[in-house]
Amino acid sequence: MTTSAKSIGRLHVITDTTIQSRFTHSQLAKLAIAGGADTIQFRQKSTSTRLLVETAFHLKAICDQRRVPLIINDRADIALAVEASGAHFGQEDLPIGVARRILPSQAIIGASARTKDKIMEAISAGADYIGFGPVFRTSSKSDAEKPKGLSELARFCQIASCPVIAIGGITLETVQDVMQCGAHGIAVISSVCTVEDPMQATRQLILEIQQGLPV
Repeated sequence: MTTSAKSIGRLHVITDTTIQSRFTHSQLAKLAIAGGADTIQFRQKSTSTRLLVETAFHLKAICDQRRVPLIINDRADIALAVEASGAHFGQEDLPIGVARRILPSQAIIGASARTKDKIMEAISAGADYIGFGPVFRTSSKSDAEKPKGLSELARFCQIASCPVIAIGGITLETVQDVMQCGAHGIAVISSVCTVEDPMQATRQLILEIQQGLPV
């Protein structure tokens, strides 16, 4: 685990090879980091554990070169195996308290939460940041819920006592609105993975995040 693991990034790029086939996870990570992404999250639902570990090791090497945290989605075992910076868990995944006991104390632990009770539960159990969404309609997840909207995001940002990372259908045009709701940062898939130039798209997202931060 990296010593700067508790520094929560502003732009979490989730690499994806299910909604596009032009780029591998490693290629997407390299392009996103070159564009300024300060966190890479590896998520791959339908593949073998062996392949997950192999890919995660490649991503870890890429992220270490640029001192960018690597977060593993859903899998504490893989985060441990590759010494990733941390892991992110959904509401139906490994309980945050269990993850906190398993992972090193310096690990970043993110938790998806959709209600006030779940936010408080995740934070008290040791989550370092909360993932909230989908803010807008998204096609990146087949099981995505109904969009929460900006007003609900703003309400959650006021409730949470830790950084909130907004996710779900966030585009270049909506980044500033999201940041002005009080979000610490954003997590994106399609806005980087499915575009013609992922590196340039990442650069533009970073600029929009910076412009959306409170003065």
